Amino acid sequence: MLTIKHYARPQTVPEALRLLREKKSNVALGGMLWLKLQDKTVDTAVDLAGLGLDAIEETPEGWRIGAMVTLRRLETHTGLAAFTGGAMAESVKHIVGVQFRNLATIGGSVFGRFGFSDPLTLLLALDARVELAEAGRMSLRDFAESDIRKDILTHIFIPGGKVEAVYLSQRNSATDFPTLTCAVARREGKVACAVGARPARAQRFDDEAGQLANGVNEESAAAFAETVARRAVFGSNTRASAEYRREVCRALVRRAALQLEEE
Repeated sequence: MLTIKHYARPQTVPEALRLLREKKSNVALGGMLWLKLQDKTVDTAVDLAGLGLDAIEETPEGWRIGAMVTLRRLETHTGLAAFTGGAMAESVKHIVGVQFRNLATIGGSVFGRFGFSDPLTLLLALDARVELAEAGRMSLRDFAESDIRKDILTHIFIPGGKVEAVYLSQRNSATDFPTLTCAVARREGKVACAVGARPARAQRFDDEAGQLANGVNEESAAAFAETVARRAVFGSNTRASAEYRREVCRALVRRAALQLEEE
């Protein structure tokens, strides 16, 4: 059971950061969907809802997404749908249900760096960056590999320009946690792939060998998928074995790469 001793709703990011760091047991509240399932005692719960971090903005540089934007808003946002070719909606629409997505925030999913995070997989492939109150701006790739905990994620940035993206996932049943997630994106002729729910957090793999540089067809897509499946590290849990995940990876990466040509 989650026990909260004190509740605070700061109005500025610096105030929120100060409160968060006053005690080791203080935590930030985003959507609070996963936190409430934990068995722990929190001294002060720092609610981020009053910080104005719930906007989705298109800027000359790209897209600026506040950490408190809900997954449901990402799913239904027409601008992001057009920009990603529907990949953004696809990356969140299988997560539990509409009621859950109305509360869960993108900041909670990204900051948590959960292995099962669908949107983290897509954002990695899209070259996303994050902005934190103290650590500042960094690539999502670097952040995902960091151990930053006592900081506040304020925004996620997706570079603009022309991008093609495809998101696919494998689930044992609808609304279940994914067995494997996959996103493939192409920007200025360069292709990147991210694979998540390995069951560890998502990793990005660039087409460094240029296997898709001369176009995507059945042969090149299969070769790229084999390279990604060989480089990725998979583990086993109650949902799937490492061997099964590797086979699913081959299939999903190949399909996603081929779908780039259909965008």
